Parts: sequence; structure tokens; C-alpha cells
Amino acid sequence: MSHAASLATIATINENIVLSMLRRRPDGMSRVEIARETQLSAQTVSNVSRRLLERGLVREIGNRSPGGPGKPAVILQSDPDGAYAVGVHLDPGLITCVLLDFCGTPVAQSHHLPPPSGVARDTMDVITEAVGGLLKSSGRSLEDVLGIGVAAPGPIDTEEGALIRPRLAPGWAGLHLAQLLEEQFGRPSLLAKDVTAAVLAEHWVRPTTEHPHQAFLYWGAGVGVGLMLDGHVHEGASSNAGDVGHAIVDPDGPICECGRRGCFGELLRPFRMVLEGLRTGALPAPAGWDGGTDTGSALSAREVDQLFRMLWSAAELGNPAAVAVVERALRGAHLYVSNLVALLDVDQIVLGGPSWEPMRAIFLPALADLGTANGRTVHVRESAFGGEVAAVGAACLVFQSAFAPSGR
Repeated sequence: MSHAASLATIATINENIVLSMLRRRPDGMSRVEIARETQLSAQTVSNVSRRLLERGLVREIGNRSPGGPGKPAVILQSDPDGAYAVGVHLDPGLITCVLLDFCGTPVAQSHHLPPPSGVARDTMDVITEAVGGLLKSSGRSLEDVLGIGVAAPGPIDTEEGALIRPRLAPGWAGLHLAQLLEEQFGRPSLLAKDVTAAVLAEHWVRPTTEHPHQAFLYWGAGVGVGLMLDGHVHEGASSNAGDVGHAIVDPDGPICECGRRGCFGELLRPFRMVLEGLRTGALPAPAGWDGGTDTGSALSAREVDQLFRMLWSAAELGNPAAVAVVERALRGAHLYVSNLVALLDVDQIVLGGPSWEPMRAIFLPALADLGTANGRTVHVRESAFGGEVAAVGAACLVFQSAFAPSGR
């Protein structure tokens, strides 16, 4: 590497360090504070600040009194209009798109049902139309967008930007999402597993050192876990960490596709709970329902979502059959999360995803009594981004790739 290239690399690293510090301090910081916190020299911070101001990534928002002798300090803050990223969450039950500003605030979002055919070509048509509609409704153009991130069910191949063989969406196998989106929109595109994107959203938008070891319990069409260990999002050796579906939590539970009973992912996925609700009379049978099969082919994604919401509402109202279905799932979840806390020594559990909202009134307090593990309190909270968390995380993937101090 040439001397000039080395200097350019160092300059980029310093810029990303300053941006990372400002991201952690949304109220802004003075140049003196930045130098003190980052241990960069005052001259370096001054040079970096000038470049970031010229690029529109930071802004000056006024002065702050030093609280003693000396001139008021000029405060720097991340500029929300400095850059934008699009995030797409591809879930078998719902396609979600968000436009994220540079401060991590969703400025536009949309939701779309996957095509009934379930095939890759039709799915790409829906995504393409959704991204175009998002930009139009927000008044932004492609020139404003740094890139497009996609969150999708695993397993995935991040090098190829492709889905491998998603269990709940077999028609998407081999779908090269990143490449197709780059060709369509002319912007860099990145792919991550949905649970990884979910935990990245929490880490990138609201970075904190308070809980550096976290597990994100995610509900979409399926169930998964995203991990942050020692302050870093954990993707695993093949970027497919969080595939927790086949941990057995109920030996008498429903039969999973793997042939065993009571797998965590099968017991708690929305379709399975809906199916149990229909079979036990906790839910009214929809028109045309004949008892169905375990494949879910007899129910559309919209019907599953509606019935899933009805199930949890019925449980809240005390319907005995609904309560029995919900309590069985809660026991399995509590057993799994307790073991997860002990195994990974995490100090916070975050809950969210597209299917989380109907569950929250019952589920959140049910897991809040985890108490302590290894002598420390385990905090339980829900995601600030609700059902859009994976789409927000997909957009954060773009920002992380461009602006993380050490890259992605």
C-alpha cells in the first residue's frame, strides 16, 4: 500500500470513529469533547470535522457554555439528511420497506403481502415496486440513497447475496436478492439474515455500552434469535447464527419437520399456534377450512396473521382453549430463554418482529420474571422498532458497511 493510500485509509478510519462517537451522543458534542472521548488529537478532530461538514454528514447546531472561563463550544451533531438507506425485510408473511435517515429515523415505510405464487420472480416484482413507491412517497430520489439492505430468512449466502433454502419459503431458494437489486436500482445492496438485522437495528440506532451482551428473540413467520456479544453483532461463521428452531422445549409438543416433537421454532411459530387454536376450538374455522395439513397451504399469510391476532386476544379475554395454546408456548419460550441466558451469559433480552405486536401484552410480563442469572439482573424489553425492526436493521447494514470504524 502506498503512503498516500495509507493516509487516505487512516483519514477514513478517523472519520468513522468521529461519526460513531456522534451516533452515540445524539445531543451532539464539541470538538474538544470528541478529542477527549476518542483520544484523537485536537488537530485531527478539527480536520475530520471540516471534511464531514463539507460532505453534509454532520452539522453545527449552536454553542454550549463551557461552564467556566473560555468561549462557548460549537456543537457538532449527525445530520439526518446526510445520507439515506433503504431497508427491505423479506418475510414469508409480509414484505416491509423503510427509508432510514442518517440518524436512524424511519422517514417512510410500506408493507406488502408476498405474491400468492411464492416464486422468486413474482417476489422480486413486489420488492422492486415497493422500493420505487417508497422513494416516490418520501420525495427522495435514488441519488439520495447510499444503498439497499435486505433482511431475509436463513440460511443465506452473504458472499453471493442469495437465499439458500428458506424453510418457510421454498420458492425463494437461490434468489440472488443483492445482485438483482443492484441491477435494478444501481445502488450497492447487502443481504443479512433477518435475526441479525434485527439485533443490528438496536445496536446501530441506539448504541450503548450498558448491555453489551444481548439476545434478540424474533418472531416473523418463524422464530429466531439475534445475538450481540461483547458489544458486537454476532453473525457466526457462515452469517447464519440464530437458527434455534430445533432446540427441544416440549417433548410432548407438535411434530416438527425434523421428525422430533416440541422443537422451539415449531411450537412458537404463528402458523403452528393458529393450527393448534383451530384444532382445539380456540379459533373459529375460516371459510373452506377442512382441518388442513401441517404445511399451512390451506391458509393464506393474511389469514394466518388475522387468526394469530385473534388467538392472543382470546387468551387475553380468558378463553380457556386459547389460554391453553398460549401457555404451552410460553412455557417453551421461558425454558428456552432461561437456557439461552445461562449458556451465553447475556444480560438483556429484546423482543420484536412482525408477529410480536399481538403477543406483547401477555408475553412481555411472562418473560420479565427471568430475575437474575449468574448473579446479574437480566433485563427484558421490547424493540423500539416493533414489526419494522428487521427492515430498519437492513438499512443499518448499509450504514454499517460505509461508516463503521472497522467496516462490516
